[in-house]
Amino acid sequence: MILTTTTTIEGQPVREYIGIVHGEAILGANLFRDLFASIRDIVGGRSGAYEEELRRAREIALEEMAQEARDRGANAVIAVDVDYEAIQIGSGGAMLMVTASGTAVRV
Repeated sequence: MILTTTTTIEGQPVREYIGIVHGEAILGANLFRDLFASIRDIVGGRSGAYEEELRRAREIALEEMAQEARDRGANAVIAVDVDYEAIQIGSGGAMLMVTASGTAVRV
């Protein structure tokens, strides 16, 4: 499965446009990670725990999108867009949401 942010794939013309496909991942952040990330925000530095969670969420969202494209008979997804969002839950809790969308095609 080819995934690309471009609208074309060099040397492979689009033979059929199948439609928009998407994938989502919402992951909860661990309480201890939240605490240590807050401390890092105050003193500076990167939050490796959050970076890893974002990486994992992105991989899940892209795989779900690719699977939907496969299920619909596509062999590529063009114009892929990945968006990130932090969702606040109650007083202090947070979840990470990543969405991926694109156009499923057959090349």
